[in-house]
Amino acid sequence: MERFFKLSDHGSTVRTEVIAGITTFLTMAYIIFVNPEILSSTGMDRNAVFVATCLAAAIGSAIMGLWANWPIAMAPGMGLNAFFAFTVVGAMGFTWQQALGAVFISGVIFLIMTVTGLRRWLIAGIPHSMRSGIAAGIGMFLAIIAMQSSGLVVDSPATLIALGDLTATGTLLTIAGFFIIIALDAMKVTGAILIGILVVTVAAILLGVSEFGGVMSMPPSIAPTFLQLDLARALTYGIFQVILVMVLVEVFDATGTLIGVAKRAGLLTEGPAHKNKGLGRALLADSTAITAGSLLGTSSTTAYVESASGVQAGGRTGLTALVVAVLFLLAMFFAPLAGSVPAYATAPALLYVATLMLREMADIEWGDVTESAPAVLTALAMPFTYSIANGLAFGFISYALIKLLTGKARQVHLATWIVAGLFVIKFGFLGGH
Repeated sequence: MERFFKLSDHGSTVRTEVIAGITTFLTMAYIIFVNPEILSSTGMDRNAVFVATCLAAAIGSAIMGLWANWPIAMAPGMGLNAFFAFTVVGAMGFTWQQALGAVFISGVIFLIMTVTGLRRWLIAGIPHSMRSGIAAGIGMFLAIIAMQSSGLVVDSPATLIALGDLTATGTLLTIAGFFIIIALDAMKVTGAILIGILVVTVAAILLGVSEFGGVMSMPPSIAPTFLQLDLARALTYGIFQVILVMVLVEVFDATGTLIGVAKRAGLLTEGPAHKNKGLGRALLADSTAITAGSLLGTSSTTAYVESASGVQAGGRTGLTALVVAVLFLLAMFFAPLAGSVPAYATAPALLYVATLMLREMADIEWGDVTESAPAVLTALAMPFTYSIANGLAFGFISYALIKLLTGKARQVHLATWIVAGLFVIKFGFLGGH
């Protein structure tokens, strides 16, 4: 391990890396409960999605650890799983098999973009305020999903949405879970989200809201989702915008996380990013993991910002990510427990993640209305149209148009013009959803 991971060169030890890996796993393990809850709403087999989630996280983290030697873990990403379930399948009417096909295609495109350097060009061309607006919008999208699934808000013929029944048992459990997670996180308790989910699950079982299915068993079959992607129908004209959105969100989310966590770990050398061997390998690792996840039967896999907790604990090499991979494999034996987790227990986690993502609003250039208006429009459109795709479309089109009308067209990077143009074509020829 010393020779393979170059532990001494990074000032680390096996013990430190193992502790860092355990820390990272505990902070992100909530995904093994949340992802099956979200994707099963499409008709996908919940147990199979549970196994696919664990395997995708294990494979992605192992590739990152063994190939890039970076302490960054991977798993199906929050936001894109909601886009997969509630927009692509729920609102647009595609089957989950077609949606998996779109994930695979986006992964291949993402891989090509990484190899050719197009990924870095696209990142450089997207305005900083727009990136912040996208992250905040996805956060609000997760928030409304959480509040709707828990009964905190309900539909209303007069006002579209209204306050739900706060005396309902499930809704009260969601509220309690949210405050438990916040309190634990404020006290710097490792695994605050996971603990909150488990506490609410136990309470729901005791109160009869959820049924107890056990704790451990042999992993269930992954057959219902394994290689079930429908590539032929995913290549139809109407799914164009789905692939575009997946690629864009994957680019912003994964790249930003990789660079942010790597900087905190001191892994980025001085000089141009394209000359950094570690970053190049990390970008390839996360691109490859997306296609692997689609074959297993889950939405797009991405680098997890929770990896920063492991870095804080001393993780500096791929051994940290490898430990996370092993723990995700072991997690497959807890399928009965995952099946016992109700929506009331995962909703607080979604709501908490939303509060974290909304911090991005602080980085918007509020002093320049040509920057702030499109970013805010992006963020607002996602929850209010119940679509990440629409939010991106509104944001990019409005950014280009506002800059054009104010005589600042030269400030718009070619990448932004291209993305805006693609969304105009989508609205003009494919119609909105």
